[in-house]
Amino acid sequence: MKIILLISSMGAGGAERVAATLCNAWAKRSNQVTLISTFSGGGKSFYDISKNIELIFLADLVENKKKSFVSSLQRLYILRRLISIRQADVIVSFLSNVNIAAVIASAFLKSPLIICERSDPSSQPVSRLLRVACKLTYRYADMLTVQTDSVVKKVDQIYSGIKLLRAIPNPLPDAIVSIKKNLIAKRRKSLLSLGRLSDEKQVELIIAAFAKLAFRCADWDLHVYGDGPLKNNILQQIASLDMQNRIFLKGRTSEPWQIMANADAYVMASRFEGFPNALLEAMGVGLPCVAFDCPSGPREISNDGKDALLVDLNDQQGLITALEKVMSDEVFRDDLGNRARKSVLSRYSLASILNRWDELFQQVGVAM
Repeated sequence: MKIILLISSMGAGGAERVAATLCNAWAKRSNQVTLISTFSGGGKSFYDISKNIELIFLADLVENKKKSFVSSLQRLYILRRLISIRQADVIVSFLSNVNIAAVIASAFLKSPLIICERSDPSSQPVSRLLRVACKLTYRYADMLTVQTDSVVKKVDQIYSGIKLLRAIPNPLPDAIVSIKKNLIAKRRKSLLSLGRLSDEKQVELIIAAFAKLAFRCADWDLHVYGDGPLKNNILQQIASLDMQNRIFLKGRTSEPWQIMANADAYVMASRFEGFPNALLEAMGVGLPCVAFDCPSGPREISNDGKDALLVDLNDQQGLITALEKVMSDEVFRDDLGNRARKSVLSRYSLASILNRWDELFQQVGVAM
C-alpha cells in the first residue's frame, strides 16, 4: 500500500511525534510511505525516521522561500505534483492549515484523503479566516478524524457537510513498553511537568501549587521540561517564590521517556489539549499522574479518572489537594502508577491503533 502523510513541520511537537510513529510503523509493515513536511521554512526531523520512508521537505523544492501569495501557490502546485506522481492509495493530513492545503492540492485526484484535527476546535482559539477556510474545504475530504469521542459531536456542529467523521486516538510507541518507572529509592523525589512553555499549558499554576506544598513535602522537587515564549515569566515566578533550589527549569529534551522513568509523579494543568501525548506516555511508563479535566483527552486517557487523578479545570485548590495526595502517600502513588501503566498499554498499544487505522482506510475505499 502507498501512503502519503502530510504535516507542517517535523519539529519536537506532539503531532510530529505521532506522525513519525505511524510512518515508521506503516513502513515496517512493508508499506511504501512518503512523509511530506509542508512548512515554508524547511528544517529537519526531530524524531527518528526509518530509512525506508521517503522524507520530503517541501521548502527544499520551492524557489521562492519568502512567505507570499505567489510562493503559496507554488507550494500547492508542487505538492499536487508530488501527490499525483506517487499515486498513493491514501493520503493522511495532520493539522488544520495542512488539511486545507491537502484538500486543494489533491482535488480531482483519485487518492482518498483523510484529514486529521489534532485539537478540539471548540476550545482552541483560531483566527476567523482559518475557521472559514476549514468550513469551506473540509467537506471535500473523504474523512475527518478527531482524537476523542467527546470532540466528535462538537466538530459535527462546527463543520457541516463532512462525509465521514471518526475518532482515533494517538498510539503509544512500541519502545515505551520496555521502559518502566525506576523503583530505586532516592534521597529526593521529583514531580515532573513536560510541555511547551506557553499560555495554554498554565505551567504557572503548577509552580504556584508546588510552592504551597514545598514545606510539607520537603523531599520533593519540581522539574519542568520544555521551552516556549513564557520561559522568562516562569523564571521570574520561580525567583519571586524563592524556589530556585526546589523548582528547576530544564529546557527541551529529546529523551522524555527516560526522564519520566526517573521521576516519581507527573502533573499537567493545560487549559485545553487535543490528545496529550505526554500524559499518555507518563502513564505508560507507570507514573502516577494529576491532570486538569480539560477538553480534550485527559478524561479519556485516565479512563474517566480511574487511572489518574482528574481535577476540575482551573481549580487551583483541587490541584494542590491532588498533588499532596500523590506526593505524601507512597502506597497510593505506587498503586495509581501501576494501574495507569496497565490501563494505557491495553487501550493505546501501537498494534491496536494501527488496526483502527486499517479500518479507517477501508472505510474510504482502500483495498487492504
